[in-house]
Order: sequence, then C-alpha cells, then structure tokens
Amino acid sequence: MGVTYKYFGAPDGATAARVPHSMRPEELGGDELGMGGMFTRIKPETVAAMVLTGIEGIPLHKVPPLELVVLHPDYAVVKLPMTVVDPLRDIGEESVGAAAFIWSTVPDRGGPSDAFNVYRLLHEWQDFSQRLHEAGHQPYCLVWG
Repeated sequence: MGVTYKYFGAPDGATAARVPHSMRPEELGGDELGMGGMFTRIKPETVAAMVLTGIEGIPLHKVPPLELVVLHPDYAVVKLPMTVVDPLRDIGEESVGAAAFIWSTVPDRGGPSDAFNVYRLLHEWQDFSQRLHEAGHQPYCLVWG
C-alpha cells in the first residue's frame, strides 16, 4: 500500500503527540487531532521544500529539517515549521502559479512534477494554512505505512 500522511493542526506538540493508541491512524477522521486534516501521499519534507523553494526562494539544500514529535513502531508524528504554512496564507493567485512553475522546474526534487498538480496542491495547502491560522494551531503530520 505504501506510506500515508495525514496533515493536521494542533495547538502544541504535547497535543499532537496524543495520537490515540487504541485507534488505527487510518480510522482518524476530521477532528480527533484538533481540526480537519488533509490526507495525501506527499511527504512532509516535500511539502516543506515545495513552499519554501517555490514561494520563499530558499534553495532546496537549505530547507530546514522537520521536528520528530513521536516515533512509534506503527506511526510517527512530525512537526512542520510554521514557515511552511505561513507564506501561503497571504499570497495571491499569481504567486501560487509562479510557485507551482518554479517547483516544477527544480532539479532533483521529489513529489509532483507537473505544474498544474503542484498548483492544485498549493491551493489545498493555502486553505489548510488559513484553517490552521484561524484555529491558532501549528502544522503536524501523522505518518504511517
């Protein structure tokens, strides 16, 4: 099946770390971990690189690492830097399109390569970023395979 990622918001690492042990991650719905999340097959480090390289202009090799919150035999929870979601909140349509194009031309990177798919993904992240901001939450990712 492969690895699945659920991005979600939580007010802090302690809250994010309380993934219920009795519940399998694939059963987690919208709000068990603080707010509606996003399921995807895109790695959190790829999302971070996509935003920071495409929008902030940071070279791929300078994208900061993710913070490990929980490492469990069945899953992991990582925290994404706020610099990954904050830049998306206030940018316009042209900037999203430019970021998608920039990311589609970056050599040696993972994730979607088609500019249109990147554009759609960045729009989803823009909505997610706004929801995080409104809730006062930080971005986390539940990883399981």
